[in-house]
Amino acid sequence: MKRFGDFAAVDDISFAVEAGEIYGFLGPNGAGKSTTISILTTLSLPTSGCATIGGYDVVTQANQVRRVSGVALQEVGLDPTMKPLELLTLQGRTFGKSYKQALARAHDLLALVKLTQFVDRQVGKFSGGMRRRLDLALALVHQPRVLFLDEPTTGLDPSSRRDIWAEVRRLNTESGMTIFLTTQYLEEADQLAGRIAIINMGKLAVEGKPAALKAQIGGGAINVDLRDSDAVAQAREAFSDMMIQAQSDGHILRLYLPNAAESVAIVVNRLQAIGLTPGALTVTQPTLDDVFLQVTGQRFNPQSEAAIA
Repeated sequence: MKRFGDFAAVDDISFAVEAGEIYGFLGPNGAGKSTTISILTTLSLPTSGCATIGGYDVVTQANQVRRVSGVALQEVGLDPTMKPLELLTLQGRTFGKSYKQALARAHDLLALVKLTQFVDRQVGKFSGGMRRRLDLALALVHQPRVLFLDEPTTGLDPSSRRDIWAEVRRLNTESGMTIFLTTQYLEEADQLAGRIAIINMGKLAVEGKPAALKAQIGGGAINVDLRDSDAVAQAREAFSDMMIQAQSDGHILRLYLPNAAESVAIVVNRLQAIGLTPGALTVTQPTLDDVFLQVTGQRFNPQSEAAIA
């Protein structure tokens, strides 16, 4: 539990992340994602309740938690006047390594994140993708057992995003590293996470494997583009006897049916029978975006995620 006055930013949530898994943590703007991460990484104290990382309590054993955790937060705070080798070596020294050990680790990490050729370039001249990769390297200096990644690919081009994805997978599969991931890209969570949780208004709304959560939505969806919300409500009522469930998003009605593709003709005929003509009609398989809409009541909007609670 984390309260700010009378406001519960994180409201009595409970979950467990298994050793060696990638766990995706999603939620709309203001849901409490970054507040949760700040507690788990000892940057903020909970109002009540307890949490452990690697068996260590985040309040009473904060130093041990920091020893077993690596953290790469939303904002990349790197000294623009320093060079990557200097930053990594300094980080290593901070964690108690000798200069020789810290320097060797710095070279290894630069190779790992593909920045060796930029060793003499000031960080202020790095691209966004290079800065993200260096920030990831800094989080790995002390060889943590658990890695917290708070929106690691925000603002990156598709190529740089894929590079980060590949590195996250490699760390997980080759090193057995446990990774706690928040992201503003549902595709990223779907690709990387073995399990995901969605937090909404400070509460844990749903948790499970991406495939299982999508399967709960239904076997497929027919998306009907109608003229306005009144038409959507009218159509929704007309299909109440044949759908698993429905979701409306503005003037789009999404009907989840056991055999969506085979039901297109039936849907069109029934719309015509009640005097509605769709602007467009498409068939899709359930996505994490559908799951997100179902549990939060809103579409996942990356642009609104620039500032997270």
